[in-house]
Amino acid sequence: MLGKGRISRRGFLKSTSLTAAGFAALSARSAARAAGANDRLTLAVVGCGGIAGHHLGRLFPLRETENIDFAAVCDVYTTRANQFRDRIAKETGTTPKVIGNYQDVLAMKEVDYVLFATPEHWHAKMTLDALDAGKHVYCEKPMTHTIAEAQAVVAKAKATGLKLQVGVQGMSDSRYAAANEAIRAGKLGPVIHAQIEYCRNYAANQGPWRNGEVNESTPKPEDLNWEAWLGPAPKRPWNAPRYFEWRNYRDYSGGVATDLWVHRISRILTACGLTVPTHVVSMGGIYMWPDGRDLPDNCEMVAEYPAVEGITPGMTVHVLGTMANDHAIEHCIRGHKATLVFKGPGWEIVEEGTGKVLETYEHTGGEDVGKHHQNHHAAIRKDEPLKCPPELGLHAVIPVVMANESWFQRKMMTWDAKKGQAVAS
Repeated sequence: MLGKGRISRRGFLKSTSLTAAGFAALSARSAARAAGANDRLTLAVVGCGGIAGHHLGRLFPLRETENIDFAAVCDVYTTRANQFRDRIAKETGTTPKVIGNYQDVLAMKEVDYVLFATPEHWHAKMTLDALDAGKHVYCEKPMTHTIAEAQAVVAKAKATGLKLQVGVQGMSDSRYAAANEAIRAGKLGPVIHAQIEYCRNYAANQGPWRNGEVNESTPKPEDLNWEAWLGPAPKRPWNAPRYFEWRNYRDYSGGVATDLWVHRISRILTACGLTVPTHVVSMGGIYMWPDGRDLPDNCEMVAEYPAVEGITPGMTVHVLGTMANDHAIEHCIRGHKATLVFKGPGWEIVEEGTGKVLETYEHTGGEDVGKHHQNHHAAIRKDEPLKCPPELGLHAVIPVVMANESWFQRKMMTWDAKKGQAVAS
């Protein structure tokens, strides 16, 4: 997603490059860290909001079985950081350090990995800096705010060998990898279409991601560093809605597309073995809540993907996102011979024409943040495959950013494979 104050793709990639010597040093540091497979993993939490609070709730029960501990909590809003420190101290009996600058967290030798649960506009810089510092990373979705940033993160993670888990916890649900196996086995025939949604119904007087407690006149908390929070985003005077309700503004988020669709598109990408779309178009608008937000409150996208050997001769993916009605559409993948329908604890394959259920599957895992962390720990300790590695993070960022650009520009977006970027058609 392009926006004011964003540096160019070429400039971003150049600014985040590493020397060969740096790559070697970090790879060695990563190998040394992974060698202590039975050692305690110490983490730091950067960004002490609601999402990070949910992570704490899932990490506390794993503290002994996973042999993990908390070294530090970090936020530009000191009150929030202190609340996290106190919560961790009460739950674990140990008191993590409170830090205001994430760079100081990265300088802590005892920190093995960092959980970033910050607004999207910070994801890339923090992740890149952490990898530079030799830290493994768990980064909340979307992996980055722009496509160029995602490409840089993938390159850095590959060069360092460090483990970057993207926080799409649904990928720790086995049903999508199992769907891919069934599709590759030819059980659907050639796949031609998939559809999925993320539908919600917000109150008419409030709307998506509004908390009803702040407005333009709400003063800045004394212990909140607003300039530090803005970071790489365009500079501006204090604005409470932009801080407390940042998902409504394109400078910090992609709204429905990046906060919600990423969860859904990652599932279809995994099941169908898809990578980069050829074309993306999105339609929708600020239909229900013209309250100063600059991202749509109701929208949908269609992405076209090229042929994948053994799966599809080419297909389209439809993703619906309405925030004013929660009536869902069926999550399914359509093939020439049968349809794979996601339902209940797994999926079933329904024969075309007869409606006969040919096969069923019951998942393991589920959409569980705790299991996603366990997978990350296993990747760090034993080099097990990540459920949502940076490559999948990139492939999920590309279509949703293209969808937002399509909506902003009112044009279809096309992927330029030679330049590795999206262009308006």
